[in-house]
Amino acid sequence: MLLKDLKKGESGVVTKFNLPFETERRLLALGMTPGTQIDVVNRKGKGIMIIVLRGTRFALGYNMTRNIDVEKGAAHA
Repeated sequence: MLLKDLKKGESGVVTKFNLPFETERRLLALGMTPGTQIDVVNRKGKGIMIIVLRGTRFALGYNMTRNIDVEKGAAHA
């Protein structure tokens, strides 16, 4: 499932990126690594969303959310 498919209030766990190397590297530096839980706080339009990642809010555009694979549900401890 893609990150853009999650609804407001749902959570997912990052599994894979399909982004350019530079963008992927930047997300990894910000803490979005495979296995990290993402909580969707708000959605605007098609795939634009505000997420919480490791306690920090991020706004992601459609080109990013449609290229990040997630597994729906919370991360296992």
